[in-house]
Amino acid sequence: MKKGGETGRRFIADLLFLLTACCTGAFATTAVMIPNGLTSGGLTGIVRILQTFIPLDFSVMYYALAMVIWIVVVLMLGMREGRKVLIVTLLYPAVLIIFEKLNFQLLEEKDIILAAIFCGLFSGVCSGLVFWRGYAFCGTESVAKILKKKLLPHVDISKILFLLDASIIILSAFIFGRNIALYALVTQFISSKMVDFVLYGFETRIVQMQIITAQTEAVAGYIMNDMHRGVSSCDIVGEYTGQHRKQLLVLCSPRESMVIKKYLMDADPAAFVAIMQVNTVWGEGRGFTDISDEI
Repeated sequence: MKKGGETGRRFIADLLFLLTACCTGAFATTAVMIPNGLTSGGLTGIVRILQTFIPLDFSVMYYALAMVIWIVVVLMLGMREGRKVLIVTLLYPAVLIIFEKLNFQLLEEKDIILAAIFCGLFSGVCSGLVFWRGYAFCGTESVAKILKKKLLPHVDISKILFLLDASIIILSAFIFGRNIALYALVTQFISSKMVDFVLYGFETRIVQMQIITAQTEAVAGYIMNDMHRGVSSCDIVGEYTGQHRKQLLVLCSPRESMVIKKYLMDADPAAFVAIMQVNTVWGEGRGFTDISDEI
């Protein structure tokens, strides 16, 4: 009963943070991006391009495309993956509809430079809060996961996602002009930095997680099979209890550490986790640096 109460309170807290994130993201889109004629990568960029050909509200079109992608995710990757993005898929477009009806503009007059900066700031806070709670948007990242599983299993998912977003921004150059596409790059860069800041601070790209859990095999299997991250383990002894345990060692992005944390909250709430910032990692893996690049 106690565990059920804690789960309920955690879910309510998740909803409050997700609602705050969605309001921040919707404000960035409807009060900053659209009034200043800007665009970005991701699903937002796709909708901005489609708006030039289809006379529908941004929120309505975003809702429709997000649901189409979600259905494809469920069909291709399974309901387990679909549940990860379902809440944000339903909540964010609903908030978009409300903010679009408010018809509010942040800037008193059109200023593309300021708009690109503030759009990146607000969008980054939105994404950072969503990732912090262990959730995700149903957009180009979901498409990247599908492409990796079905067509490009040997290509890193971050590279697939980069190519998707880059393609959207390049296409926007033909629709909105090269300057707008370059401003979209500014927005994307600032947004990515704000995501890192919300999670751990500006300088962190990789974190090291040390995990001691009674569910060692299940946790290691989740990290390797669901998140496609490598895991190392070593035998340790608790001097106070004398118990022998395995300690898992994971190098991952700040966002991925939050996803692992959310999994542990359900799989083993008593797990012991230490997270440390890592300046540089040499080796093969997402976000790691090739050792030859440092020579």
